[in-house]
Amino acid sequence: MKLPIKGSGKVISDDKGILSIHYSNFSESKENKNSFKIEGENITTELVEDAPIEDIPTAFLKLHLISHRHFKPNALNMDNIFNVLETIAWTNQGPMRPEVAEKLVDGTSNLKIFSLDKFPPMTDYIIPSNVRIADTSRVRLGAYLGKGTTIMHEGFVNYNAGTEGPNMIEGRISAGVFVNKNSDLGGGSSTMGTLSGGNKKVISIGERCLLGANAGIGISLGNDCTVEAGLYITAGTKVTVLEEREQVVKAIELSGKDAILYYRDSLSGKVCAKPNKGKFKLNKVLHENN
Repeated sequence: MKLPIKGSGKVISDDKGILSIHYSNFSESKENKNSFKIEGENITTELVEDAPIEDIPTAFLKLHLISHRHFKPNALNMDNIFNVLETIAWTNQGPMRPEVAEKLVDGTSNLKIFSLDKFPPMTDYIIPSNVRIADTSRVRLGAYLGKGTTIMHEGFVNYNAGTEGPNMIEGRISAGVFVNKNSDLGGGSSTMGTLSGGNKKVISIGERCLLGANAGIGISLGNDCTVEAGLYITAGTKVTVLEEREQVVKAIELSGKDAILYYRDSLSGKVCAKPNKGKFKLNKVLHENN
């Protein structure tokens, strides 16, 4: 699918404005500018120009387009989304303002608040085919989950981030990060996103990579890379490259290169990199029948 796009669906509002939108139909737009129209509970939004987000209907439309797999992460301009979206109480009785939910919570009510967030859980709106998600509250609307993806209980996928599939995810996929097929993020592992800390570099993980338990990366991995459990590599990490001639480089110089094993020397404490001769393979049994 490509722009221009028209999205239509249902909107939930209160006297202060829009709370939530569920888009169920997408088609080619015939308009010449971005706009939206609300008639009762029905909404139609035209996305003609991929500009920074200026309104809630456009924000929800872009999030839906990514989670429906029409666009991959980083393909749409998501700038300004945090300024546009409001914090909402996502509950078993539907979305509501936090101040409204507060008045209903008294310890005896049947109201269950699942989160106070700008982004609802993806599965309240979209259930992608051929995926498994152990804890659906940990996948935000706007996540892209390719076929064959498994998200275990400790896995987390932010909006504008995701997996090509098949993948095993037991760590955190931060905003802007994309994991290519047949790669595994171990329990408690982390990828550095573009939302905080001033990081503007988009991180990606290649095919057949293994990010060990509690490991983390602030650089991209090419294909067939492994990061040892517990090792966190940032762009400025000094890495000793073990080739014919040993040399020390910043990790950013290795970003995106294939077939590297990253580990910490247990005697010297140095972070090292050497050719990764082992080939990582996902357990197909865990993903084929998603």
